[in-house]
Amino acid sequence: MNHYPQAWGRPRNDVYGPYDHSYTHSAMPKTHTQSPAVTGTSVLGVKFKDGVVIAADNLASYGSLARFTDVKRIRTFAPNTVIGFGGDVSDMQYLDRLLQTLEINENYLSSSEHSLNARNLHTYLSKVMYKRRSDFNPLWNMMLIAGFDEDEKPFLASADLLGTTFSSPTLATGFGAHLAQPLLRRLMPHDEESVKDVTKEQAVDAVRACMKVLFYRDARSMDKYSIAVITKDGVDLKEDEKLENQSWAFADQIRGYGTQVN
Repeated sequence: MNHYPQAWGRPRNDVYGPYDHSYTHSAMPKTHTQSPAVTGTSVLGVKFKDGVVIAADNLASYGSLARFTDVKRIRTFAPNTVIGFGGDVSDMQYLDRLLQTLEINENYLSSSEHSLNARNLHTYLSKVMYKRRSDFNPLWNMMLIAGFDEDEKPFLASADLLGTTFSSPTLATGFGAHLAQPLLRRLMPHDEESVKDVTKEQAVDAVRACMKVLFYRDARSMDKYSIAVITKDGVDLKEDEKLENQSWAFADQIRGYGTQVN
């Protein structure tokens, strides 16, 4: 039997020279995603006296192209926790698989008296984000986690790609942090002290109004969105809501763009 390399397909070193392994991918520097391709924009959240309202539109943009118009960016986690994702959609899907695995393990290993609450999930996700950031391979997302804490009080907090966390009665990601937060804060003149005075209807109306403002002003948003109302009774999630009573009458008064000079 011939054992020469050329007999089974390998190039001969004496003819072609030794193989340069720098051409193989394994010899190249490790690279990570540094610029998300398909992204979702704002996620809004606001507390009220009996729970939390959270909303996000259903658009995923490929750069500046409104490419995918039915991407749901709100995920539920039993019994009454909701996570809203902004940022890279593929990283959102990775985190969604992590949460599904966590939920399966929780259902197998835990009793009903010790289920994970919103604060637990927020801590878990913030650690995941910080670990990936420390590996110089961040998950390009900013999330809002809404639900109840261990004392059965409404809970709303964020975690971003650096592992930075923040909690407030009203939160927004993306463009919503600039356009929606000033509107939501009208409900909370005294921050946490104002939560007990806000009803579910007021919170839902405020979020819907903000979604309309974002549709008017944010080129990466659309008029179809998902909204979840979290109470102690569970999660009421509606994934195909449509903005109502749209009016572009205000656009006639905008000046300073294109050929308009007056």
